[in-house]
Amino acid sequence: MTTTTLGDLAVSPIGFGCMALSHVYGGTTDESARATLNTVVDAGITFLDTADVYGEPRDGATGPAGTNEEMLAPFLAARRDEIQLATKFGITAVRTGADGAGKRTDGRPEYARSACDASLGRLGVESIDLYYLHRPDPDVPVEETVGAMAELVEAGKVRYIGLSEVTANELRRAHAVHPITAVQSEWSLWSRDVEDHVVPTCAELGIGFVPYSPLGRGFLTGTLTRDQVAGDFRGGTERMGEAWGTNQRIVDIIAEVALRHDATNAQVALAWLLHRASQLGVTAVPIPGSRKPERSLENLGALDLTLDAEDMGRLDAIRTLVEGTRNIVDNPQWISSGRE
Repeated sequence: MTTTTLGDLAVSPIGFGCMALSHVYGGTTDESARATLNTVVDAGITFLDTADVYGEPRDGATGPAGTNEEMLAPFLAARRDEIQLATKFGITAVRTGADGAGKRTDGRPEYARSACDASLGRLGVESIDLYYLHRPDPDVPVEETVGAMAELVEAGKVRYIGLSEVTANELRRAHAVHPITAVQSEWSLWSRDVEDHVVPTCAELGIGFVPYSPLGRGFLTGTLTRDQVAGDFRGGTERMGEAWGTNQRIVDIIAEVALRHDATNAQVALAWLLHRASQLGVTAVPIPGSRKPERSLENLGALDLTLDAEDMGRLDAIRTLVEGTRNIVDNPQWISSGRE
């Protein structure tokens, strides 16, 4: 498979989001998860994304769960040289903020250093290819956090730096301290707010973009049922809860385009995203995840799918039909558009 680049980091053109291999969308075993990873890497999907907060916390845990990273360790021990590995820090167990309220972020330089060491230990690796700040800490200037991350690069513990869910202003400030290789935020057919400010800034500064949930947490594929999402956090969101029926019209549009091309909904959604990123002048590497390896292999078909102007126009119209925001928590500032 050909590669693409996020800054100077060469990666597969579609990555894999490892969060799906933990408990968040239903139970799985570590052995099954690693079997899925072996299959997708054999197929050429070598850009793997995890975070210290992913996975089910162990009893008594007071910090990020770390169990998704631990699951990866035996796999990485066998195939590290084939993998471009990304992980994140900054979302924590509940702690007290400057205003005395509870918060879930920590961007202090000392925490960045300790979190990196903890991830390296859990993953069983000497360095992380792409290390993200998972969420900016409102109590810590992003320049201070990125300064500490730059020290990790100098120490050889991290190769490249990324940021997740940052505003355009936060990105510019961070990039002035140390080159940012990639921004990770939600971006898909039904989550397009990043196109207003963040994506154009990435294009201007030559920063890559890593869209998470590019398939709308499974909704855009048309393969989910309402009963399936009722058992996890998705069913509690407006988009996939009370607006489930209304938002089915989005799935219908994607299915119409897919039928024209003898493709799947997932392939159409990913092909649209890659084409839209090209239109906006940014390199995008989406990271869909799945517990089923056949779904990931299916996703690769998006690389060979060409959408014409009629297709793009039909799909672009979805933006005006969506009911519900993309935020999965009550705090509007949890995502970048809530702070723009």
